[in-house]
Amino acid sequence: MFMRFCSMKIINFDSNFKKAVAKNLVMFLVCVAVSTALSFFLISYMFKNSVNKEASSQISTVSAISANVSKNIFDGSNKIADIAEEVSPSVVHINTEIVQTIDNSNIEFFFNNDQFFKRFFGFSPFEEEMPRQPLQKKSSGMGSGFIISDDGYILTNFHVVKNAFKIIVKTKDNKECIAKLVGKDTYSDLAVIKINEKDLKPALLGDSSTIRPGEWAIAVGSPQGLDHTVTLGIVSALSRQIPELSNVSFIQTDAAINPGNSGGPLLNIKGEVIGINTAIMGTAQNIGFAIPVNVAKTIVDQLKSGQTIGHPWIGIAMSPVTKEIAEALGVSAKTQGIVISKVLPNSPAEDAGLTEGDIIQRIDGKRFIDSKELQTYIKSKKIGENINVQVLRDGNIVGKKVKIGNWQEN
Repeated sequence: MFMRFCSMKIINFDSNFKKAVAKNLVMFLVCVAVSTALSFFLISYMFKNSVNKEASSQISTVSAISANVSKNIFDGSNKIADIAEEVSPSVVHINTEIVQTIDNSNIEFFFNNDQFFKRFFGFSPFEEEMPRQPLQKKSSGMGSGFIISDDGYILTNFHVVKNAFKIIVKTKDNKECIAKLVGKDTYSDLAVIKINEKDLKPALLGDSSTIRPGEWAIAVGSPQGLDHTVTLGIVSALSRQIPELSNVSFIQTDAAINPGNSGGPLLNIKGEVIGINTAIMGTAQNIGFAIPVNVAKTIVDQLKSGQTIGHPWIGIAMSPVTKEIAEALGVSAKTQGIVISKVLPNSPAEDAGLTEGDIIQRIDGKRFIDSKELQTYIKSKKIGENINVQVLRDGNIVGKKVKIGNWQEN
């Protein structure tokens, strides 16, 4: 019966519900399709909205970071231009006329070696007719400088005005003034010149002891005579020793410096002078050197008054003892100290009996293994003051008393 009942039901479904089921099935499929479409749309919308919010957040973060970097480094999009505009009235172009004296005492004139006269007469008549007078050669030079007081004092490099019999200063407003040299220091290659002008704008002097490699550096000057040229770089390194240029330690920078920049200012991002541009390495690119402004600040008042600048000095060339040097000197490889490589004639070191090959062990009881530290210690002493130097010589410690002298250019 069950099978039969079932059979009846089947017959009844096929005949009565087929169309209804088909209709319901179509409606169900339509609903499913619509639901699926709505779900997809909602999911897409939510995902897109989430992505947009995240992207917007990231863009805002990047913008904030960029704004923060801009604020911290430049404090405005035209900061360098602002600095250049602010400092330009303080920077000057310098032209010089120079006389160089040439010693011709060793120059042989053509007829002076005329063997005909000397053979038959024992002398050349031209020797009396051509007296040996020094030759003078005129030339011109150029450089830069910057105003350090409103009454016309200007700081520059000494080599810019060396041997000049005429110094012409051109200011930002193209006014040309005759300047005079009032003070010089060949030791540091610095000089002060003066023009008879009032109400000038002095440059702001910074603190070169606080600068670090990587900080911004701005050079302003007259490269190749192109006055008030502005270049941008960074402080590349500190405490560079270049004895051929000066006896002070240099700031190294990659801000473009060329002939004519000498004496001009090197500035920090605040527009303060941190150095005096002095030289470039001619065999390379973007390697320039500036004298730290703190060196100038310690002597500028003396230069303005025309005083002679004293520099404590004992007159030796030196270097730290390395294993190679120790082996060459025949001492233990563990030996430490500063070896004297040269003693200058007529120097305090020579007067005290120091010799080449001596290894400085202590000065006034203080041990030194670094040449710069020893040099700094000597500079801290007063001219005429005595120091006690202990050196290693022939395996023995020898004590010498050295009187601090004043550095001499020659």
